[in-house]
Amino acid sequence: MDVLRPPLIRIGGRVYRKNLIQEQPFPHEEEEEFCAGPGECADEPCDAFVVEETERGFQSRLEVPSPLYKYIIGKKGETKKRLETETRTSISIPKPGVEGEIVITGQQRSGVVSARTRLEVLLDSFRRRQPFTHFLSLPLNQPAIQQNFLHFKEEVLHKCSKDHGVSSSLFQNPAKLHLTIGTLVLLNEQEIQRACDLLQQCKEDFVDQITGGQPLTVVVAGVEYMNDDPAMTDVLYAKVHMKDGSDRLQMLADQLVERFVASGLMLKEWDRVKLHATVMNTLFRKDPTEERNNTMPGKSSFKERESFNGQNILKLFENFHFGEVQLDSVRLSQRFSSDASGYYATSGQLCFS
Repeated sequence: MDVLRPPLIRIGGRVYRKNLIQEQPFPHEEEEEFCAGPGECADEPCDAFVVEETERGFQSRLEVPSPLYKYIIGKKGETKKRLETETRTSISIPKPGVEGEIVITGQQRSGVVSARTRLEVLLDSFRRRQPFTHFLSLPLNQPAIQQNFLHFKEEVLHKCSKDHGVSSSLFQNPAKLHLTIGTLVLLNEQEIQRACDLLQQCKEDFVDQITGGQPLTVVVAGVEYMNDDPAMTDVLYAKVHMKDGSDRLQMLADQLVERFVASGLMLKEWDRVKLHATVMNTLFRKDPTEERNNTMPGKSSFKERESFNGQNILKLFENFHFGEVQLDSVRLSQRFSSDASGYYATSGQLCFS
């Protein structure tokens, strides 16, 4: 991390600098503590959230998905007790598994503001560590593409099976071929609904203008690898481009990510979306049930990965033609799921026409 250019965190319309710290691993996430000095965040402005005056002082309400309650409570309730003591507030949390609001009350407005701000920073930190639950996807599983993909797989195994690490377990499930636009952590039904509503808002604001209310014709052709050394490949993907040569698909993906990042539902990782369709991934080798869409560049896995030598594949199939696709929707796809067609279950979608 460049200490002169620390990453920025956007919370509730405000921007925070994330300073460089040394983090120590813990055996269990729920036992991690949030340590902050008594005066930290005490002077934060409260214009990004509501602090109500009551008969007994002040209060602020914060909607938090129930899976995150444990991080506020901490081991044996120590995190919650520390926050309450240092800010001189009381923090009321719903019962585990019950969706509701966390209510912060205190006699001093500044204490409620401090507690609220520190809770938001704490929750943002732990939300970033959650595995993603959903992703925006563009399906590429039309029958012709699936058929050509299976032909590609057959030819690779026939011509390159003796290359180091190449095996049938590396290949994507043809029914789940897709482009990933971005990943999301949606922890309750309310957040899923927010994402669905935002998709529809995007349609009105810019998607219809980009697509003209018509499907986008995309060509899937050629293969490329993610990492620096083709002899040590982890992810091999098919390249995509608009048939008409325009950049409308790239514009669509970039603007969707920009809007979802601005809403707080998605984290910004790259300046532009890398449009690609994963066809081989070493994560699939380790576990056949591994979800086959976590292949965005820069994503890491805690599993050891056995790379494969992709040099011959790249040479022999550099211009392999998978086919043309009519993209007619963006799906809010659910991780670890399948629908009747074999594709990911859909929580919501944005239709182009």
